[in-house]
Amino acid sequence: MADGTPGVRALTHADLPALERMERELFGAGAWSRAMLAEELDGPGRWYVGVEDAGALVGYAGLWFDGDDAQVMTIGTDRARQGRGLGRVMLDALVGQARAWRAASVLLEVRVDNEPALRLYRGAGFEQLGRRKGYYQPENVDAWTMRLPLAPVDTTVTTGGEAP
Repeated sequence: MADGTPGVRALTHADLPALERMERELFGAGAWSRAMLAEELDGPGRWYVGVEDAGALVGYAGLWFDGDDAQVMTIGTDRARQGRGLGRVMLDALVGQARAWRAASVLLEVRVDNEPALRLYRGAGFEQLGRRKGYYQPENVDAWTMRLPLAPVDTTVTTGGEAP
């Protein structure tokens, strides 16, 4: 983008090699396989985006909407690009999409030991709800569940000086 803030774009199957590489580097034994990533890109109610730097995909994020709440499925940034605000750009895009879908809230799980992600989510207004024991497998690491309530969108139309 012109102001230097990276833009997000929809992910496609052409991105699968880069997605698979980042998944393995970021999530190790718990990484999704190429087949799982492909299923996510095509899944009903799914919305996946990425950010690029110098033409290379360096981050990705996904959202699932069940008709009531939106669920952050994943956010990952290439290790060499972490700490530059790309996670926040992608999270803001996910929240914006959730609002467009009129979701009541955005939910997520995050490893209890992932301090950078916890700072990101808390900074975006997410509240901690509870702990899921052994959520991340095969590492058997606990997760915090977090929620961002979304205000209802006012869809009334007013004219002139009338109060809404």
